[in-house]
Amino acid sequence: MSFETPDFSSADPGFVRELAELIINALELEIALDTVGADTVLYGDGLGLDSIDVLEIALLVSKRYGVQLRADDERNEAIFATLGSLAAFVAANRAG
Repeated sequence: MSFETPDFSSADPGFVRELAELIINALELEIALDTVGADTVLYGDGLGLDSIDVLEIALLVSKRYGVQLRADDERNEAIFATLGSLAAFVAANRAG
């Protein structure tokens, strides 16, 4: 099953915000929550995350939502492209 970057207009804004808050707080980012949305890029110009940050996010997502994100997953580029793509993946795969 392939995962493609989703249409952000269909991303649940409440869940995107929840995930953004989790990431900002856990990584102690100096970014205002109201400045990020589903189309916020995780690497580079957006949140400016690096590979270590992504590993932390994967651990947080696993603990909080029961979703396993593996380093060797060929879909990682699409999953971690934006906050919305990560939220869509987690929402589609979360436990219970």
